[in-house]
Amino acid sequence: MPIKPLFAKGPSLGVRLLVFTVLSVALMVADARFDVVKPLREQLGLIVEPAYVLGRLPVTLWEDATAELSTRSELVAENERLKAEQLAMQRRLQKLAALTEQNVRLRELLNSAALVDEEVLATELIGVDPNPFSHRILIDKGSKDGVVLGQPVLDARGLMGQVVEVLPYTSRVLLLTDSTHSIPVQVNRNGLRAIASGTGNPERLELRHVADTADIKEGDLLVSSGLGQRFPAGYPVAVVSEVIHDSGQPFAIVRAVPTAMLNRSRYMLLVFSDPRTPEQRAADSAQAQEALDQEILQQALPAGQNSSAQPAAAPAGATSAPATPAAPANTPEAAQ
Repeated sequence: MPIKPLFAKGPSLGVRLLVFTVLSVALMVADARFDVVKPLREQLGLIVEPAYVLGRLPVTLWEDATAELSTRSELVAENERLKAEQLAMQRRLQKLAALTEQNVRLRELLNSAALVDEEVLATELIGVDPNPFSHRILIDKGSKDGVVLGQPVLDARGLMGQVVEVLPYTSRVLLLTDSTHSIPVQVNRNGLRAIASGTGNPERLELRHVADTADIKEGDLLVSSGLGQRFPAGYPVAVVSEVIHDSGQPFAIVRAVPTAMLNRSRYMLLVFSDPRTPEQRAADSAQAQEALDQEILQQALPAGQNSSAQPAAAPAGATSAPATPAAPANTPEAAQ
């Protein structure tokens, strides 16, 4: 009777490594070229969600404990600071209210879109991509909350990036400073358009193909231009920090610092832009303006009829039959 070995001998480590390597490459190719792995990823997102919650639990407990141990003087100082910021924000809100009303009137005159402000949704940072060559973050809102691919994300200071992957309860955001990201911008001072690209440095953007004679200088504010209809227009993106002119080169080297706190912001906003095309917005605005004109006309019509009827009113005994011209005396009708 043969004796069984005490330790069963399996495939070598090299064979196992080769099998797992081939399997990993096959999964990466299938994920890049097909949507076969997407349902599996969504299900894995549901399974991994409790891990994110547990991972955030120590931070949450530490913040709660720190808040409880704050001294009274710190709370009083923070309260005074918040009151001052509230007064400053109220002043800006009053100014923005007047500008909004003026913008609404101008848009109505130009038959433009009726919407002035975009809808936003608050979200929280729950994870950061550990890859140093990829600037991505994870937020706690997903497809269940209405998040879609390409949706802009901003913090209290400016644009941060856009959503590049949506899971049921979480989403991944590609930051502006990623080396694969670009955004159309314009100089707020003079409207000069350019493309701001990420450099891989979380504190720097570069403007591509800016003419050496372009009117741009340090301190200029760069805002989103709205071209491409991915990012809404008018949001701060970066501030120009350096402009290098080289007489031997056709383009200047322009570097800028993002206005958003990409490495420190924890709470952000998801912007829901108007999904209609410019033609649809123009058509809807024209229909709304036509309906408003019809309503004004209907309200003014009874008063106009009453005013026009008063001077044309006939005496009490007069008939309302229309008068006909008298026939000449030498015509057959006059002879009869």
